[in-house]
Amino acid sequence: MSTATAKMNDRVARIAAINIAVALTVVTLKYIAYAVSGSVALFSDALESIVNVMTAVAAYSAIRLSAKPADADHPFGHYKAEFLAAMFEGAMIAVAALLILIKAYSGIVNGVEFEHPGLGLAINVLSTVINAAWAWSMIRRGTEWRSPALVADGQHLFTDVITSVGVVVGLTVAILTGWYFLDPLIAAVVALHILFVGYRIATESMSRLMDQAASPEIEGRIRGVIEANGHGALEAHDIRTRQAGRALFIEFHLVVPGSMSVDDAHVICDRLEDAIERSIIGSEVVIHVEPEYKAKPEESGAVPL
Repeated sequence: MSTATAKMNDRVARIAAINIAVALTVVTLKYIAYAVSGSVALFSDALESIVNVMTAVAAYSAIRLSAKPADADHPFGHYKAEFLAAMFEGAMIAVAALLILIKAYSGIVNGVEFEHPGLGLAINVLSTVINAAWAWSMIRRGTEWRSPALVADGQHLFTDVITSVGVVVGLTVAILTGWYFLDPLIAAVVALHILFVGYRIATESMSRLMDQAASPEIEGRIRGVIEANGHGALEAHDIRTRQAGRALFIEFHLVVPGSMSVDDAHVICDRLEDAIERSIIGSEVVIHVEPEYKAKPEESGAVPL
Protein backbone atom coordinates (compact mmCIF):
# COMPACT_ATOMS: atom_id res chain seq x y z
CA MET A 1 0.00 0.00 0.00
CA SER A 2 1.47 3.38 -1.02
CA THR A 3 2.02 6.19 1.47
CA ALA A 4 -0.58 8.35 -0.32
CA THR A 5 -3.17 5.57 -0.12
CA ALA A 6 -2.44 5.00 3.58
CA LYS A 7 -2.88 8.72 4.30
CA MET A 8 -6.16 8.76 2.40
CA ASN A 9 -7.38 5.74 4.39
CA ASP A 10 -6.58 7.56 7.63
CA ARG A 11 -8.45 10.67 6.51
CA VAL A 12 -11.51 8.68 5.50
CA ALA A 13 -11.53 6.78 8.81
CA ARG A 14 -11.21 10.05 10.77
CA ILE A 15 -14.18 11.60 8.95
CA ALA A 16 -16.23 8.43 9.54
CA ALA A 17 -15.46 8.62 13.28
CA ILE A 18 -16.49 12.28 13.45
CA ASN A 19 -19.67 11.32 11.58
CA ILE A 20 -20.74 9.11 14.51
CA ALA A 21 -20.40 12.04 16.93
CA VAL A 22 -22.36 14.35 14.62
CA ALA A 23 -25.10 11.74 14.16
CA LEU A 24 -25.46 11.32 17.94
CA THR A 25 -25.70 15.08 18.41
CA VAL A 26 -28.34 15.48 15.72
CA VAL A 27 -30.50 12.55 16.87
CA THR A 28 -30.46 13.93 20.43
CA LEU A 29 -31.64 17.34 19.24
CA LYS A 30 -34.35 15.86 17.04
CA TYR A 31 -35.66 13.58 19.76
CA ILE A 32 -35.86 16.56 22.11
CA ALA A 33 -37.78 18.42 19.37
CA TYR A 34 -40.26 15.54 19.14
CA ALA A 35 -40.53 15.13 22.92
CA VAL A 36 -41.40 18.79 23.56
CA SER A 37 -43.84 19.06 20.64
CA GLY A 38 -45.55 15.68 20.32
CA SER A 39 -45.41 15.99 16.52
CA VAL A 40 -45.56 12.78 14.48
CA ALA A 41 -43.67 14.53 11.70
CA LEU A 42 -40.84 15.44 14.06
CA PHE A 43 -40.91 11.86 15.34
CA SER A 44 -40.32 10.67 11.77
CA ASP A 45 -37.38 13.05 11.45
CA ALA A 46 -35.90 11.79 14.73
CA LEU A 47 -36.35 8.16 13.74
CA GLU A 48 -34.48 8.69 10.49
CA SER A 49 -31.64 10.20 12.50
CA ILE A 50 -31.49 7.12 14.72
CA VAL A 51 -30.86 5.17 11.53
CA ASN A 52 -28.11 7.71 10.77
CA VAL A 53 -26.32 6.69 13.97
CA MET A 54 -26.57 2.99 13.11
CA THR A 55 -25.30 3.48 9.59
CA ALA A 56 -22.53 5.82 10.74
CA VAL A 57 -21.22 3.05 12.99
CA ALA A 58 -21.54 0.52 10.14
CA ALA A 59 -19.74 2.86 7.73
CA TYR A 60 -16.89 3.42 10.20
CA SER A 61 -16.49 -0.34 10.72
CA ALA A 62 -16.51 -1.00 6.98
CA ILE A 63 -13.99 1.76 6.29
CA ARG A 64 -11.62 0.37 8.91
CA LEU A 65 -12.01 -3.11 7.43
CA SER A 66 -11.52 -1.92 3.86
CA ALA A 67 -8.23 -0.27 4.85
CA LYS A 68 -6.71 -3.58 5.94
CA PRO A 69 -3.92 -4.71 3.62
CA ALA A 70 -4.33 -7.69 1.32
CA ASP A 71 -3.70 -11.10 2.83
CA ALA A 72 -3.57 -14.73 1.70
CA ASP A 73 -7.37 -15.09 1.79
CA HIS A 74 -8.04 -11.65 0.24
CA PRO A 75 -5.22 -11.02 -2.24
CA PHE A 76 -7.06 -8.06 -3.78
CA GLY A 77 -7.68 -6.41 -0.41
CA HIS A 78 -10.86 -5.75 1.59
CA TYR A 79 -12.04 -2.67 -0.32
CA LYS A 80 -15.54 -3.92 -1.11
CA ALA A 81 -16.50 -3.85 2.56
CA GLU A 82 -17.59 -0.24 1.98
CA PHE A 83 -20.19 -1.33 -0.57
CA LEU A 84 -21.64 -3.73 2.00
CA ALA A 85 -21.96 -0.84 4.44
CA ALA A 86 -23.75 1.24 1.83
CA MET A 87 -26.17 -1.62 1.13
CA PHE A 88 -26.78 -1.97 4.88
CA GLU A 89 -27.55 1.74 4.99
CA GLY A 90 -30.12 1.35 2.22
CA ALA A 91 -31.78 -1.50 4.14
CA MET A 92 -31.87 0.51 7.39
CA ILE A 93 -33.46 3.45 5.60
CA ALA A 94 -36.20 1.12 4.37
CA VAL A 95 -36.80 -0.14 7.93
CA ALA A 96 -37.04 3.44 9.20
CA ALA A 97 -39.55 4.27 6.46
CA LEU A 98 -41.80 1.38 7.49
CA LEU A 99 -41.69 2.41 11.17
CA ILE A 100 -42.58 5.99 10.23
CA LEU A 101 -45.54 4.78 8.15
CA ILE A 102 -46.83 2.82 11.14
CA LYS A 103 -46.56 5.92 13.36
CA ALA A 104 -48.17 8.10 10.68
CA TYR A 105 -51.10 5.69 10.31
CA SER A 106 -51.65 5.80 14.08
CA GLY A 107 -51.64 9.61 13.96
CA ILE A 108 -54.16 9.69 11.11
CA VAL A 109 -56.50 7.29 12.88
CA ASN A 110 -56.18 8.63 16.44
CA GLY A 111 -55.26 12.24 15.77
CA VAL A 112 -52.38 14.23 17.25
CA GLU A 113 -52.03 16.87 19.95
CA PHE A 114 -49.27 19.48 19.97
CA GLU A 115 -47.67 20.70 23.19
CA HIS A 116 -44.86 23.17 22.39
CA PRO A 117 -44.61 23.04 18.59
CA GLY A 118 -42.69 26.32 18.27
CA LEU A 119 -39.86 25.15 20.52
CA GLY A 120 -39.80 21.79 18.76
CA LEU A 121 -39.48 23.49 15.37
CA ALA A 122 -36.66 25.73 16.58
CA ILE A 123 -34.64 22.76 17.87
CA ASN A 124 -35.31 20.86 14.65
CA VAL A 125 -34.06 23.79 12.55
CA LEU A 126 -30.81 23.85 14.54
CA SER A 127 -30.25 20.13 13.94
CA THR A 128 -31.05 20.60 10.23
CA VAL A 129 -28.39 23.29 9.83
CA ILE A 130 -25.79 21.00 11.46
CA ASN A 131 -26.84 18.11 9.20
CA ALA A 132 -26.74 20.23 6.03
CA ALA A 133 -23.20 21.43 6.64
CA TRP A 134 -21.95 17.96 7.52
CA ALA A 135 -23.76 16.24 4.60
CA TRP A 136 -22.12 18.63 2.13
CA SER A 137 -18.71 17.94 3.67
CA MET A 138 -19.23 14.14 3.60
CA ILE A 139 -20.31 14.02 -0.06
CA ARG A 140 -17.49 16.34 -1.18
CA ARG A 141 -14.78 14.42 0.66
CA GLY A 142 -16.23 11.00 -0.13
CA THR A 143 -16.30 11.82 -3.84
CA GLU A 144 -12.77 13.25 -3.76
CA TRP A 145 -11.42 10.21 -1.89
CA ARG A 146 -13.60 7.68 -3.79
CA SER A 147 -15.20 6.33 -0.60
CA PRO A 148 -18.66 4.86 -1.35
CA ALA A 149 -19.44 4.56 2.36
CA LEU A 150 -18.80 8.28 2.96
CA VAL A 151 -20.75 9.28 -0.16
CA ALA A 152 -23.70 7.03 0.79
CA ASP A 153 -23.73 8.44 4.32
CA GLY A 154 -23.54 11.99 2.96
CA GLN A 155 -26.40 11.34 0.53
CA HIS A 156 -28.46 9.88 3.35
CA LEU A 157 -27.76 12.92 5.52
CA PHE A 158 -28.70 15.23 2.65
CA THR A 159 -31.96 13.30 2.32
CA ASP A 160 -32.43 13.88 6.03
CA VAL A 161 -31.92 17.61 5.43
CA ILE A 162 -34.55 17.68 2.68
CA THR A 163 -36.86 15.71 4.92
CA SER A 164 -36.33 18.14 7.80
CA VAL A 165 -37.00 21.17 5.62
CA GLY A 166 -40.24 19.60 4.39
CA VAL A 167 -41.24 18.73 7.94
CA VAL A 168 -40.56 22.27 9.20
CA VAL A 169 -42.50 23.89 6.36
CA GLY A 170 -45.44 21.49 6.63
CA LEU A 171 -45.61 21.66 10.41
CA THR A 172 -45.50 25.45 10.29
CA VAL A 173 -48.50 25.42 7.95
CA ALA A 174 -50.32 22.99 10.26
CA ILE A 175 -49.72 25.21 13.31
CA LEU A 176 -50.76 28.42 11.55
CA THR A 177 -53.92 26.93 10.02
CA GLY A 178 -54.88 24.54 12.80
CA TRP A 179 -54.95 21.66 10.30
CA TYR A 180 -53.21 19.21 12.61
CA PHE A 181 -54.13 16.29 10.38
CA LEU A 182 -51.30 17.48 8.11
CA ASP A 183 -48.75 16.34 10.70
CA PRO A 184 -49.09 12.55 10.17
CA LEU A 185 -49.56 13.07 6.42
CA ILE A 186 -46.22 14.88 6.29
CA ALA A 187 -44.66 11.96 8.15
CA ALA A 188 -46.07 9.53 5.55
CA VAL A 189 -44.64 11.58 2.68
CA VAL A 190 -41.28 11.63 4.48
CA ALA A 191 -41.38 7.83 4.78
CA LEU A 192 -42.06 7.32 1.07
CA HIS A 193 -39.28 9.73 0.14
CA ILE A 194 -36.60 8.06 2.26
CA LEU A 195 -37.79 4.64 1.08
CA PHE A 196 -36.94 5.69 -2.47
CA VAL A 197 -33.53 6.97 -1.36
CA GLY A 198 -32.79 3.69 0.42
CA TYR A 199 -33.66 1.79 -2.75
CA ARG A 200 -31.34 3.99 -4.82
CA ILE A 201 -28.39 3.60 -2.44
CA ALA A 202 -28.84 -0.19 -2.30
CA THR A 203 -29.06 -0.60 -6.09
CA GLU A 204 -26.00 1.61 -6.71
CA SER A 205 -24.00 -0.41 -4.18
CA MET A 206 -25.13 -3.66 -5.80
CA SER A 207 -23.92 -2.40 -9.19
CA ARG A 208 -20.49 -1.58 -7.76
CA LEU A 209 -20.24 -4.94 -6.03
CA MET A 210 -20.56 -6.37 -9.54
CA ASP A 211 -17.34 -4.59 -10.61
CA GLN A 212 -18.78 -1.43 -12.12
CA ALA A 213 -16.30 0.43 -14.34
CA ALA A 214 -14.82 3.79 -13.42
CA SER A 215 -16.56 6.95 -14.61
CA PRO A 216 -15.87 8.25 -18.15
CA GLU A 217 -13.96 11.18 -16.58
CA ILE A 218 -11.59 8.83 -14.72
CA GLU A 219 -11.14 6.61 -17.78
CA GLY A 220 -10.30 9.71 -19.82
CA ARG A 221 -7.64 10.64 -17.28
CA ILE A 222 -6.17 7.13 -17.50
CA ARG A 223 -5.91 7.36 -21.28
CA GLY A 224 -4.30 10.80 -20.99
CA VAL A 225 -1.65 9.54 -18.55
CA ILE A 226 -0.89 6.57 -20.81
CA GLU A 227 -0.48 8.86 -23.83
CA ALA A 228 1.83 11.20 -21.90
CA ASN A 229 4.05 8.49 -20.40
CA GLY A 230 3.97 5.60 -22.87
CA HIS A 231 6.79 6.76 -25.17
CA GLY A 232 8.83 3.82 -26.38
CA ALA A 233 5.73 1.62 -26.75
CA LEU A 234 3.45 1.49 -29.80
CA GLU A 235 -0.04 1.50 -28.33
CA ALA A 236 -2.23 0.51 -25.39
CA HIS A 237 -5.54 -1.30 -25.85
CA ASP A 238 -8.21 -3.26 -23.96
CA ILE A 239 -8.16 -0.73 -21.11
CA ARG A 240 -10.44 -2.03 -18.37
CA THR A 241 -11.31 -0.72 -14.91
CA ARG A 242 -13.29 -1.91 -11.94
CA GLN A 243 -14.14 0.02 -8.83
CA ALA A 244 -13.77 -1.66 -5.42
CA GLY A 245 -14.36 0.88 -2.68
CA ARG A 246 -11.52 3.41 -2.68
CA ALA A 247 -9.39 1.11 -4.86
CA LEU A 248 -9.57 1.34 -8.63
CA PHE A 249 -8.16 -1.67 -10.46
CA ILE A 250 -6.81 -0.79 -13.92
CA GLU A 251 -5.48 -3.20 -16.50
CA PHE A 252 -4.52 -2.88 -20.15
CA HIS A 253 -2.36 -4.41 -22.88
CA LEU A 254 0.76 -2.53 -23.90
CA VAL A 255 2.09 -3.20 -27.42
CA VAL A 256 5.87 -2.80 -27.84
CA PRO A 257 8.25 -3.47 -30.78
CA GLY A 258 8.97 -7.17 -31.11
CA SER A 259 12.71 -6.49 -30.94
CA MET A 260 12.48 -4.65 -27.61
CA SER A 261 14.16 -6.36 -24.66
CA VAL A 262 12.24 -7.45 -21.57
CA ASP A 263 14.24 -4.95 -19.52
CA ASP A 264 13.27 -2.02 -21.75
CA ALA A 265 9.59 -3.05 -21.77
CA HIS A 266 9.70 -3.36 -18.00
CA VAL A 267 11.03 0.20 -17.67
CA ILE A 268 8.08 1.52 -19.71
CA CYS A 269 5.60 -0.46 -17.59
CA ASP A 270 7.11 0.87 -14.35
CA ARG A 271 6.93 4.42 -15.69
CA LEU A 272 3.26 4.01 -16.66
CA GLU A 273 2.29 2.36 -13.37
CA ASP A 274 3.94 5.10 -11.31
CA ALA A 275 2.36 7.87 -13.40
CA ILE A 276 -1.15 6.40 -13.20
CA GLU A 277 -0.92 5.70 -9.46
CA ARG A 278 0.29 9.26 -8.83
CA SER A 279 -2.55 10.69 -10.91
CA ILE A 280 -5.28 8.47 -9.43
CA ILE A 281 -4.70 7.83 -5.73
CA GLY A 282 -5.69 4.31 -4.72
CA SER A 283 -5.30 2.81 -8.19
CA GLU A 284 -3.80 -0.63 -8.75
CA VAL A 285 -2.34 -1.12 -12.25
CA VAL A 286 -1.64 -4.34 -14.14
CA ILE A 287 -0.05 -4.20 -17.61
CA HIS A 288 0.18 -7.08 -20.08
CA VAL A 289 3.00 -6.59 -22.62
CA GLU A 290 2.43 -7.77 -26.21
CA PRO A 291 4.49 -7.73 -29.47
CA GLU A 292 3.57 -5.37 -32.29
CA TYR A 293 1.59 -7.89 -34.35
CA LYS A 294 -0.98 -7.82 -31.50
CA ALA A 295 -1.79 -4.16 -32.17
CA LYS A 296 -5.43 -3.20 -32.69
CA PRO A 297 -6.97 -0.41 -34.81
CA GLU A 298 -7.61 2.93 -33.12
CA GLU A 299 -11.31 2.49 -33.85
CA SER A 300 -11.36 -0.31 -31.28
CA GLY A 301 -10.42 2.16 -28.52
CA ALA A 302 -6.66 1.62 -28.69
CA VAL A 303 -4.42 4.49 -27.54
CA PRO A 304 -1.61 5.15 -30.08
CA LEU A 305 1.72 6.09 -28.48
